[in-house]
Amino acid sequence: MSLLFPWVRRSVLLVSTALVLALVGCSSTTPPSGITPVTPFDLARYEGRWYEVARLDHSFERGMTDVSATYQRQSDGSVRVLNRGFDVGKNDWRQAEGKAQFTGDTNTASLKVSFFGPFYGGYHVAALDADYQWALVVGPDRSYCWILSRTKQLAPAVREQLIARAQALGIDTQALIWVTHDRTDPQP
Repeated sequence: MSLLFPWVRRSVLLVSTALVLALVGCSSTTPPSGITPVTPFDLARYEGRWYEVARLDHSFERGMTDVSATYQRQSDGSVRVLNRGFDVGKNDWRQAEGKAQFTGDTNTASLKVSFFGPFYGGYHVAALDADYQWALVVGPDRSYCWILSRTKQLAPAVREQLIARAQALGIDTQALIWVTHDRTDPQP
């Protein structure tokens, strides 16, 4: 048994270390290297409904169309996040409610968002229209990217401009999924 004990202790240590690293990786709230969040940023102008025009694929949105996000400032300074979309596989609307908080100065578009308890991920507005009509958002790393718009579609010139910006930031723009918006959300 004494020969087995060091092996068990090392295994527990390795598994524990891997778990901690995985949790830290999943909860990164800093912008990816080389990506600077927009400043100045005005949450009051950012609030409201945004349509997801494009995204990189992730399991939590896979098979979703007609996706939107609504942001609303709360009295405690946090931001209520309501994501809605149509799950084609289940033929039904789904939604997730989360909470966002600024990671520093509220004049900088760098927030952390949680949909699952104490685990936060980064939400960094990397490009923003002067009139707050479109936004390029990057998550904790370059595998998370969203193009958002106040309208369900972007003009072709704006779309190309955003693709070029995302590409310059190291985003795999060939992997972007262009979201369709054909349904009417029963809860606007």
